[in-house]
Amino acid sequence: MNSLLVLLLFLSSSLILHLEARPSKSNAHIIVMGFVYCDICSNNTFSKNSYFLPGAEVRIDCMFKAMSPRTSEQISFSVNRTTNKYGIYKLEIPSVDGIKCAEESAKIASSCQASLMWSSSSSCNVPGYKDTSDQIAVKSKRANLCIYSLNALSFRPSKKEASLCGNSK
Repeated sequence: MNSLLVLLLFLSSSLILHLEARPSKSNAHIIVMGFVYCDICSNNTFSKNSYFLPGAEVRIDCMFKAMSPRTSEQISFSVNRTTNKYGIYKLEIPSVDGIKCAEESAKIASSCQASLMWSSSSSCNVPGYKDTSDQIAVKSKRANLCIYSLNALSFRPSKKEASLCGNSK
């Protein structure tokens, strides 16, 4: 799973560097992203035989608390996203008045989670890690960008590939 975390952090860092040149706004631009892989050996980890899964449908549920001088509001929404050819799903949330990145204040409880809906793969379509609420919030002050990087989700084949993964359970 370490290689997945490194890849996700690299993608997040690359995205931040790409967006650094954008003029900053008073409100944060938020990106929620994660990826889905095929756990070919059904061992709950990204192994040498695993691969990123394009075409998987993921439901993203987010809740943000907006703080303003006069009121405290909550914005909740759910969207479905399909993974791209690299197994990555992404949701971009435009700047909303009062919404801040999760790291800015412990008093502002914002969170997102993702859930597997279905897989377009006929050979890798049994849910493995099907829900995630664990997230890493990466923040760039210059670009006023906040990225919620969610833990990986996975599907696995209905039957373990003994030729690829060995004969053990």
